[in-house]
Amino acid sequence: MTVSVSIKKSSEKKTDVAIVAYFEGREPTKDAVKLDKETNGVLDSYLKKNKTFKGKKEQTAVITAPHDSPYQHIVLLGLGDPETLDTLTAASIGKKLHKVLTELQASGAVLFMSKDGQFRDEKAGSVSACIAGGVYEADYKFDKYKTPEKKDDDVALAHFIVVTNDDTSAKKILKDQKAVIDGVCFARDLINEPPNKLYPESFAQMVKAELKPLGVGVEILDEKKLQKLGMEAHWTVGMGSDRGPCAVVMTWNGAKKKAGKNNGDDAPVAFVGKGVTFDTGGINIKPSAGMEAMKIDMGGAAAVAGLIKTLAQRKAKTNVVGIVGLAENMPSARAYRPSDVIGSMAGKTIEVLNTDAEGRLVLADCMTYVQRKHKPRAMIDLATLTGAMLVALGHEYCGTFVNNDDLWANMEKASKESGEKLWRMPLGEAFSKEMRGTISDYKNLGNSRNAGASTAAAFLEFFVENDLPWAHMDIAGMTMGGSSKGPRVSFGVKVLDRLIRDQYEAA
Repeated sequence: MTVSVSIKKSSEKKTDVAIVAYFEGREPTKDAVKLDKETNGVLDSYLKKNKTFKGKKEQTAVITAPHDSPYQHIVLLGLGDPETLDTLTAASIGKKLHKVLTELQASGAVLFMSKDGQFRDEKAGSVSACIAGGVYEADYKFDKYKTPEKKDDDVALAHFIVVTNDDTSAKKILKDQKAVIDGVCFARDLINEPPNKLYPESFAQMVKAELKPLGVGVEILDEKKLQKLGMEAHWTVGMGSDRGPCAVVMTWNGAKKKAGKNNGDDAPVAFVGKGVTFDTGGINIKPSAGMEAMKIDMGGAAAVAGLIKTLAQRKAKTNVVGIVGLAENMPSARAYRPSDVIGSMAGKTIEVLNTDAEGRLVLADCMTYVQRKHKPRAMIDLATLTGAMLVALGHEYCGTFVNNDDLWANMEKASKESGEKLWRMPLGEAFSKEMRGTISDYKNLGNSRNAGASTAAAFLEFFVENDLPWAHMDIAGMTMGGSSKGPRVSFGVKVLDRLIRDQYEAA
């Protein structure tokens, strides 16, 4: 992002655009009345002549400012019903506002959002901050590989200021908002990188360069270490590529140590991400149509890396470990084959029935590693795992499989608060039975295409040890929701950051 967003108590410099907010069906705010007076009644005159602007949620109207005004344009911004105006709505309004400002080619804008009688007192700061956060997030673009074609009259939004007398709380909220958005955008950057630039080794180095300066411990398990650790399932997926597989372990230790106490609060929460940087399907090669989208089969790993960045930037008061399993699934003379039987770090054998069911193999070893090495109190994995999940829930909800009701209740709450939608999916013996092998302990594919997301989750459940609270987030539909012709989206950072804030951080 190139825009700078900030919260201030007053606007001390001229800028291109002034923005005033209106609630639907309410009298103008104090800010609107003040600006109307400063511009000799131009706002009131506009509203009397143009009856369409009602202050509805995300509604905007643009007025050319008088020639003696310090502004070029004045934007009327609808906030909707003040009773239903929440932080998610405010962020959405900010994104819409960014679009308006971009179309106006404004270099700077100021939004007047002073607390007055129309705001419930506790909302003024949070709404102000979340509108600013929405503007900040909407400024994201991925044009790293485009040749600059800047025209002389092109103007980019450089600064966005919110003026509010509730600036103290708003500044704190915006700081946290920016930390989350920075993590989201780091995940988006990774997802949008082309596969000739982003492969296991380069992914690992990008994560190291981004996170180590923030105080995150970063350990790279290269191909030899994977083999030495017995992570055969992970290594096998990547052995068909000239670019060897690896894993990256990220640790953030933000909890204060309690002398003489060990009640489990110091144990980390573990996050595991599937990082297949390009998935051809291997020997069971995919159809050519849509193959270009398979660069995003590392969306789970991107989300884990983005989450760790967010937690480090806002100095989360808890301990977290993230591990991402990175591999290219390529066909070659060395590639694994359908009907191979392979081992795993857990000591269990797996019959490979389809080399395109590879993500679960990578996750299985990473899950075993993080449980045995870091002894977490809960574990959540994220993966673009199955097309079946896309069929089941489309792009609206992330299918989530959970073995613990308390963990699900906490995740569901975080989902509602963050706006990243989760939907609980079923586990059970019927699905587990399909994944038990005949010549091996397990197999990597069910007996039919039916319930493919549930059988995949059942396979992963075999690698959960000691009844550890665990959730599997199949993010296929969410990560694949972006246009193949434009920047892809990321999913998981916001909901998991909310979960950490609510349930695992020290008070």
